[in-house]
Amino acid sequence: MGVSIFFIVFNLFIFAFLLHPLAAHKASVEYCNKKANYAVKVNGVDIDPYPITRGKEAKFNISATTEKSISKGKLVIDVTYFFFHVYEETDILCTKTACPVSGDFVLSHKQSLPGYTPPGSYTLQMKLLGEDNEELTCITFGFSIGFIPAVAAG
Repeated sequence: MGVSIFFIVFNLFIFAFLLHPLAAHKASVEYCNKKANYAVKVNGVDIDPYPITRGKEAKFNISATTEKSISKGKLVIDVTYFFFHVYEETDILCTKTACPVSGDFVLSHKQSLPGYTPPGSYTLQMKLLGEDNEELTCITFGFSIGFIPAVAAG
């Protein structure tokens, strides 16, 4: 009898976990060059949902601060999967936050991943480059793509 109660509770836990909405996650951020004195300091990265679900949109909010006034720039994003380069994107800074930037600000990036994206651990590197391609900051952080793809509504 004890085994059957355990089996029922275990299955209910798994079922609740699979149906439970995924929560945001604060990623652990590292600077690309730990000795650099970047003009933009990154306070954290929130990823929602987490783990990222294939076939659904994920949102990355990068909290940062700077004493410099930045009116132009670009974000260069590179993603690796087990050391293999799998994705690259370059965006205009002012499409990801209100410009000019100074003080505290948030960079927001949304991305939808195809249903065939392999599940597992990925690493994202983001560089913020100023007007003259000056490296204002460079960070890396890991994220996961879940094993269960989103179910298409039909």
